[in-house]
Amino acid sequence: MRPSQNHHRALVAFALILREGSVSRAAAALGVTQSAVTQQIARLERQVGEKLLRHGRDGPELTTAGRRFHELADRLLTLDQAISERLEQQRDLMAGQLTLMANAPLPALRLIGEFSRAWPQIHVDFALKDWTTAMAHLRERRIDIGIITNPDLSGDWQTHVLERPRYVAYLRRDDALAGAATLSLAQIAERRLLLPERGSLTRRTVCARLSEMGLSPAHSMTTAGFPLMKEAVLQGIGVGVFLEDSTVSTEGLIMKPIADLPERFETCLVVPRDRAALRLVDTFVQMAISGTSDLENLG
Repeated sequence: MRPSQNHHRALVAFALILREGSVSRAAAALGVTQSAVTQQIARLERQVGEKLLRHGRDGPELTTAGRRFHELADRLLTLDQAISERLEQQRDLMAGQLTLMANAPLPALRLIGEFSRAWPQIHVDFALKDWTTAMAHLRERRIDIGIITNPDLSGDWQTHVLERPRYVAYLRRDDALAGAATLSLAQIAERRLLLPERGSLTRRTVCARLSEMGLSPAHSMTTAGFPLMKEAVLQGIGVGVFLEDSTVSTEGLIMKPIADLPERFETCLVVPRDRAALRLVDTFVQMAISGTSDLENLG
């Protein structure tokens, strides 16, 4: 059966719901009512014979049937955007929206700040998630750009290395361990160990090394991301482990190298290959990599 204009509109609406995170925001992006989008999706689901979307904790989620159609639908949406940009032949970036996700606050927020100062008219949606969630959103094409440490390179991405950080311990300046040049995991394990949520690269890396060394923390606490971990450290709750330079200078907080975690990891800019030519995406990427010419381009 030859695809109709209605199929095209419904597939674009379907992709936008995932990209925007809600039916109402997809409708706003399309310039139609929420009811119109709901009806388009209902007709598409009747043609498929199965539900494509379900309600999730963080918004719409793909069903098994939805996963089979979503990549094609999102590619259609991306092609529509590229055609619109070519037809409009805009010389300046005067409007638009970018959706980004990262597994650490820096360098993501630093890059967003630089981009926003140069192009203040562009709306940026940014979310900080654990590594597993960030990679899932990238695979499901729900974001334009990921800033992710040691990303899975099996997808059809363009990838640029931004930084090569290592894991460090975050302590209060008045902590008893603050005077040491380097800490061991054995020293940290004697304290309350603060780690990010399950699904994070940090938790997986630290727990694997502790297991290899036969160590078990005396006490531990799970924190929902680095900002909460930082506050917990400042409140004297324990010692946090996270990527170095994940925050700007904070009075009362210091970083210490961990002798048992000497490896450096790669924080990368990751973009679905077919979105890389979109004007907004390409502008952000070029700005981000302009200061990293000494790092290897993995794309």
